[in-house]
Amino acid sequence: MRLVFAGTPEVAVPALDALIASERHEVAAVVTRPDAPAGRGRRLVMSPVAQRAEEAGIEVLKPARPRDEDFLARLREIAPDCCPVVAYGALLPGVALDVPARGWVNLHFSLLPAWRGAAPVQHAIMAGDEVTGASTFLIEEGLDSGPVYGVVTEEIRPTDTSGDLLTRLAFAGAGLLAATMDGIEDGTLRAVPQPAEGVSLAPKITVEDARVDWAAPALRVDRVVRGCSPAPGAWTLFRGERLKLRQTALAPERTGLAPGEPAVGKNTVHVGTGSHAVELLWVQPQGRRPMAAADWARGVRIAQGERLGD
Repeated sequence: MRLVFAGTPEVAVPALDALIASERHEVAAVVTRPDAPAGRGRRLVMSPVAQRAEEAGIEVLKPARPRDEDFLARLREIAPDCCPVVAYGALLPGVALDVPARGWVNLHFSLLPAWRGAAPVQHAIMAGDEVTGASTFLIEEGLDSGPVYGVVTEEIRPTDTSGDLLTRLAFAGAGLLAATMDGIEDGTLRAVPQPAEGVSLAPKITVEDARVDWAAPALRVDRVVRGCSPAPGAWTLFRGERLKLRQTALAPERTGLAPGEPAVGKNTVHVGTGSHAVELLWVQPQGRRPMAAADWARGVRIAQGERLGD
């Protein structure tokens, strides 16, 4: 089939690579978000998908909005049979959805209808799910509600961050998306409507969602830290400034600490929760680089009675 691939971040690159490598399909163009400022100099930088497409000699389209007439006109000229999508980052209007004869097919990182929305991996970890996966589905104008072509499953490991899990899903999902394109082309794959039961929503994680509640059980604290890593980063207050929590570990053997109460050892920092303690492994003070929690604690010299979260 003749394809136009839509995607933006690094997590979409494995799927683009899989389609480029396919002998059955031609990636005629790529649609991605416009160049965005990045780094200290705030220079405009191409998205990872745009960079990969340019390396492969593929035409790159960067509409400010996917309903822009110039973009739609060019899309019609290319005349794709199907448009696979991975984390494009903009809503597709009906006028764009109507262009490819076989529609736009999204690779979504959850087992639909669970976790529809922008942050399915983060929400799956924060909710304590043991299994997640990826789904390919035909895009409709509703939120991730279209009929599903196929799924792959992936175990959520006890120490997974959202970054760890998303990396594995990106590669597993790339194979699923390529296989979905094959099945659509040869007519062996039929999209099945999602069940009405089991729907859950995964909106974008806000800064307030990432704030640690030390009165919550340790398991919940650990899930928030892992689910919000690497972005937006779980955080707490210490001496009125924001302290990001990059990595923690459960410490069920350490009890007797009040919520938010730190206990600093020679090479350890434990903090009390609503159940047992968690151990801080890596933190990032405001305006500084990530560092080992024990180094941070030695530097700030936590006084008796000080609490995290205050």
